[in-house]
Amino acid sequence: KFTPAPFLPMSREEMDDLGWDSCDIIIVTGDAYVDQASFGMAIVGRLLEAQGFRVGIIAQPRWQDTEDFMQLGRPNLFFGVTAGNMDSMVNRYTSDRKIRSDDAYTPDAEGSKRPDRASLVYSQRCKEAYKGIPVIIGGIKASLRRIAHYDYWQDKVRHSALVDSKADILLFGNAERAVVELAHRLANGENIRNITDLRGTAILRNVLPDDFTYIDSTDVESPGPVHGKINPYASTPAAPPQLENTAQVVTLHSRPKSLDRSKTAICLPSYEQVRSDPVLYAHASRILHLESNPGNARILVQKHGKRYLWLNPPPLPLTTKELDRVYELPYQRRPHPAYGDAKIPAYEMIRFSINIMRGCFGGCTFCSITEHEGRIIKNRSEKSILKDIEAIRDNVPSFTGNISDLGGPTANMWRLHCKDPKIESSCRRLSCVYPGICKNMKTDQMPLVHLYRKARAIPGIKRIFIASGLRYDLAVETPEYVKELVTHHVGGYLKIAPEHTEKTPLSHMMKPGIGTYDRFKAMFEKYSKAASKEQYLIPYFIAAHPGTTDEDMLNLALWLKKNGFRADQVQAYLPSPMALATAMWHTGYNPLKKVGRGAKTVFSPRGMKQRRLHKAFLRYHDAANWPLLREALKKMGRADLIGNGKHQLVPNWQPKGTGNDASSRTRPFRTKHSHPAKRHTGSKQRPSRRRR
Repeated sequence: KFTPAPFLPMSREEMDDLGWDSCDIIIVTGDAYVDQASFGMAIVGRLLEAQGFRVGIIAQPRWQDTEDFMQLGRPNLFFGVTAGNMDSMVNRYTSDRKIRSDDAYTPDAEGSKRPDRASLVYSQRCKEAYKGIPVIIGGIKASLRRIAHYDYWQDKVRHSALVDSKADILLFGNAERAVVELAHRLANGENIRNITDLRGTAILRNVLPDDFTYIDSTDVESPGPVHGKINPYASTPAAPPQLENTAQVVTLHSRPKSLDRSKTAICLPSYEQVRSDPVLYAHASRILHLESNPGNARILVQKHGKRYLWLNPPPLPLTTKELDRVYELPYQRRPHPAYGDAKIPAYEMIRFSINIMRGCFGGCTFCSITEHEGRIIKNRSEKSILKDIEAIRDNVPSFTGNISDLGGPTANMWRLHCKDPKIESSCRRLSCVYPGICKNMKTDQMPLVHLYRKARAIPGIKRIFIASGLRYDLAVETPEYVKELVTHHVGGYLKIAPEHTEKTPLSHMMKPGIGTYDRFKAMFEKYSKAASKEQYLIPYFIAAHPGTTDEDMLNLALWLKKNGFRADQVQAYLPSPMALATAMWHTGYNPLKKVGRGAKTVFSPRGMKQRRLHKAFLRYHDAANWPLLREALKKMGRADLIGNGKHQLVPNWQPKGTGNDASSRTRPFRTKHSHPAKRHTGSKQRPSRRRR
């Protein structure tokens, strides 16, 4: 049949109903199949379907054998493998390395429906099921593990996921262009081993091509003595060890003034080098991020054993017309019927939300968005977004008139961009807003204000909320935007992420100072009052981030108490693969600056006891944390903060049944700020009858 499938088939019976004898492409995913544009398997599947390919889905297969991987038969072109919308290790384990009991991307949140390192396991099963069929890995897991990377759960440096999975090609970033071209080239009979030039792909080579010029990354930016002492009698500079006798190599002294960037590659330190040398790991991380602008990025090469990992430049951003097309494909906007009445929490959260853009130029060092989606914002058109709202209104079951979010990686970067395309294509800044907003960045958010107004005017729409994280340092640049947001789009609470209050942790996060938060808070309260609305800010903070000391967390706790905040949930820093903060965590060096062997090291709270202490500071009000906090305050010489005074952090007594204090007092714990009806995370004290 030549019309779009109601749902991409998950069984032979569905294939028979469609009149298919086989699938051209089979997507294997660690998530339940939800046919909605927030889920990667749906986007890739529908996009390939629109190109004329027959696409099947194998969702959350049993990985102990190959039976589930053979249920749709042998694909004609390739298996596409993804761990899902999250890195499978982040999905399965907490920041304390404890296994999670639930999975938001699984029916009824059932845990243990995917293996550790799902992409690797699925790829190997696909290879076993049908020998000779190409296997392509992609998704955020592949993006974040495309080079040698530190793995927090094993506490070691691992190979590129392409090496460990034994896949044929790795796709990184938003890979719509790459996957479409790859499918057509395979369909035209091209051998997958000859497809080496696609942007946003990584491949393995046995020998490097000799028509390229190779630059040693330690020559581009020297991290200090790396290869040992130079032989003073050598007539020519020595080639980097990982490239000897393989290709043309240039160094700083032999490099021509201009090189053809399309025929130039930068050689990162090898896997064996970064595994054993923290300086070289931090240096490789820095070079990778500096070569992430699709406008000027060069090919990167990293040797793994006897083979070479070849990273083509990142994908070019989709145009607005192209992105509109991706989001207007014939999605059913609901889970596959095979799941029956089971609830998939991730879908329930976003079923009435709309993604209006991709990418983030914030560059926060702990975040993985930039490594996956890039720093250049890709925008949907206003017309496409409004059409999407109408489609939700008309087609999504149980819609009551409320859109839960118009956003994306951030709520307010839609249509923000560099003033000059030439500057944008050559820029090597890691953030457009740190240490301050770049003078070339357009920050006018009035187009977003006009979008909000048109969206609210659509018949049948009652309320539109903004749930995506707000970049408040940009918001304050357009007061009219803050007014519009606060007046019409806050459902009582607005989540924002200062992450910390102290200068040193913030500098290692590449986040603005707390003064910018104060400016936004003043605007928020001003416009809330003008609209006669009682609304609250919910700030998020990170504990145990690289560069954070016990004193920093103490100062944050005092700030929280002074401002009346009581965090219900707190987040401890989790070192995700390839992030800059992860390089700090693993190596002790700061890749935001030139890495040198004599460089100042970065302190990271690595021990579990210290990580628990940092989380306890964020929940200073929880009596269970008081014994730990009292012990820490005494060691820090701040016993003056133990007591019942307003200026003190924790009391000198313990309520019965809490903590580990044997001399716990029996009287009920009540203080001015602790009545259960008044606990909150907002910027003001909340009345007891207000609905959460």
